[in-house]
Amino acid sequence: MTIRLYDTSARQIRDFSPLTPGCVSIYLCGATVQAAPHIGHVRSNLNFDIIRRWFTHRGYDVTFVRNVTDIDDKIINKAGEQGRPWWSIGYENERAFNDGYQALGCLPPTYEPRATGHVTEMVEMMRALIERGHAYESDGSVYFDVRSWPSYLELSRQDLDEMRQPDEGITGKRDPRDFALWKATKPGEPDWETPWGRGRPGWHLECSAMVRKYLGPAFDIHGGGLDLIFPHHENEIAQSKAAGDDFATYWMHNAWVTMSGEKMSKSLGNSVLVAEMVKQWRPIVLRYYLGTPHYRSMIEYSEESLREAESAFARIEGFVQRVVEKAGGVVEPAAEVPPAFAEAMDDDFGVPQALAIVHTTVRQGNSALAADDKEGAVARLAEVRAMLGILGLDPLDPHWAGESDRGDDLHGVVDSLVRLVLDQRESARARKDWGTADAIRDQLGQAGLVIEDSPQGPRWTLGPR
Repeated sequence: MTIRLYDTSARQIRDFSPLTPGCVSIYLCGATVQAAPHIGHVRSNLNFDIIRRWFTHRGYDVTFVRNVTDIDDKIINKAGEQGRPWWSIGYENERAFNDGYQALGCLPPTYEPRATGHVTEMVEMMRALIERGHAYESDGSVYFDVRSWPSYLELSRQDLDEMRQPDEGITGKRDPRDFALWKATKPGEPDWETPWGRGRPGWHLECSAMVRKYLGPAFDIHGGGLDLIFPHHENEIAQSKAAGDDFATYWMHNAWVTMSGEKMSKSLGNSVLVAEMVKQWRPIVLRYYLGTPHYRSMIEYSEESLREAESAFARIEGFVQRVVEKAGGVVEPAAEVPPAFAEAMDDDFGVPQALAIVHTTVRQGNSALAADDKEGAVARLAEVRAMLGILGLDPLDPHWAGESDRGDDLHGVVDSLVRLVLDQRESARARKDWGTADAIRDQLGQAGLVIEDSPQGPRWTLGPR
């Protein structure tokens, strides 16, 4: 029952051993809310949602912290461009992120702190770093002295002497590679009072301050996207450890969603907004698409891949619906998952291998249905529901109930219309007019509907796009 995970800092898979027996503390770098989220943004949280669910299934008490960066150069610049308060930009997009997380079935974090709510903690950490000789004030800004920390770059394994930083036009640094803990105030920018003058947080300091507040000086897992390894996570490690904290025991990083081989990003103009995607695709299908590849594998976005995900999930969902009808009621999830599923999840959260067990169990359940083995079919559904629950993909979970009824309740309208046509087909079958019955079925198929005859009558579902 030992969970093993890939630790970026060690560059290998390690056995997980929590600092506190039976408990897991996780800090995930969350959104910088300068814009609405695209599917690449939400992938990280979705991956860690599955990781969190597995730890919970294994009996751990999980504390999951996901921050919000609500003050940032990009937020300030956008506010200036749009003539709006900086905080309104952040708040609007923070809500958009949370709407996206909720739509895709992610559990809410234990704590979700904002950077601007933790200036006091940042000041305390800067004071400690200055007293220890690892930071210095210059013209109202505070910088971390990278030369003072010999282990700097231990996560990304770069050589400081070979590393070059672009000229930011800042003359107060002792070394151009020193990074800002606090930025002196500029006209028109938001600012807070500190012992070194008014200003605003640097990007990296906020996470170290919030980790210490919510998880203490030492915690189990720090997560985020691959792009955060340097400079963000590297700088977090330096400032936290230099301030006297042990910080994270394990580092986990998820891969990107790419388009044409490039990381999905606003700057490249290749992003696909979550708010638009959930209008085109069922959210549970989007979760299947983003959540079932291994968290360390890149996802190359394409509509063809989404259609394949839709078809694959339809096979699972169809099995669930058929067994529920056969059983005459809801089948509760099994208390335990199949051993092969557990083995896959224990091995660095191997969702693709675990999903293969789901599909195998579905095939076994379909065989039981074909053999009129109600007991066997029900047993397989109980296992499938247990596995899907961990992946956040159980179509019978209350979260997904009525998913098709969102918006203007078009599903209900379509269902009424299709029922009228199916009644005509049933009438044709009753008078043995097989040609008309088949023609109606074919026309519905051309419209994208799959008709399946069951003992309870015909049932329709949306076919692959």
